[in-house]
Amino acid sequence: MRILSGIQPSGALHLGNYFGMMRPAVELQEQGEAYYFIADYHSMTSVFDAEQRRTSIRNAALDFLACGLDPEKCVFFRQSDVPEHIELSWLLSTVTPLGLLERCHSYKDKLARGLSPNHGLFAYPVLMAADILIYDSTSVPVGKDQKQHVEVTRDIAIKFNAVYGECFVIPQPMIREESSNIPGIDGQKMSKSYGNTIDIFGAEKKLRQRVMELVMDSRSIDEPKPDADRNSAVQLLRLVAAPKLARECEKRLRAGGYGYGTLKKTLFEQYWEYFRKMREKREELSAQPDYLDEVLSQGAEKARIVAREVLGRARQACGLE
Repeated sequence: MRILSGIQPSGALHLGNYFGMMRPAVELQEQGEAYYFIADYHSMTSVFDAEQRRTSIRNAALDFLACGLDPEKCVFFRQSDVPEHIELSWLLSTVTPLGLLERCHSYKDKLARGLSPNHGLFAYPVLMAADILIYDSTSVPVGKDQKQHVEVTRDIAIKFNAVYGECFVIPQPMIREESSNIPGIDGQKMSKSYGNTIDIFGAEKKLRQRVMELVMDSRSIDEPKPDADRNSAVQLLRLVAAPKLARECEKRLRAGGYGYGTLKKTLFEQYWEYFRKMREKREELSAQPDYLDEVLSQGAEKARIVAREVLGRARQACGLE
């Protein structure tokens, strides 16, 4: 099994990133041949500040390593250090039907949220297909909402194979149901696009305030909350606290007499403790900038060995060699 996954450096990484992608990636590095990358090319569709991008790339890499990614057990690299992604993206774009891209939900969603349409945003799924196909990936861990991207990749690969002969491995999505919809402070799915995130790392005071901003309903402390299982704070507590404590808080909400403020304080304490060792690890890594550069450089060298081979196969298939 060859696993492929990437994360965008478009801002501070948050609980949704951690439970939806990062923790699963750490688990999967023990189960197969894993390729993980910082998707800096993709960040160019929404981030237009060069210095912000440089900072975000390094922060994302530090966060990933602090959260348990082991460069000895996986291939970890920066996307732009492997330019074969871009060339393959062009080859794939020449067989990708326009209608396929027009049907992609993510493009429509981003326009609905006010992002200006540009070619990169529209062609995003083709580059994602190149990211996946260039490593002969067999398995792509994604949330439910990203399943369509893998389906588009499969369609593009099948079309290329039909036109030029068997060239690409057809990947399969790996859907993780239990972590596909982490609630943000407003109750919607946690996303940088919605501005409703709780960061993994950051100053204690600021993060405590962020947790306390979780939107609750207007019911009083004394009122029973029979729908406590759908409360955002309870859902987050299940992720970072012992199951017994999460069940107890849910039970107290159902019975009434348990305030939302107390629940949020409990959530913050458990969240802060959950990431304590990772914060310490991140501080150690931050003091070793040369180590981070070495990890990403070595990862790119390993990635390019496979990427060159697959790209060469594709170039040969379509008559460029």
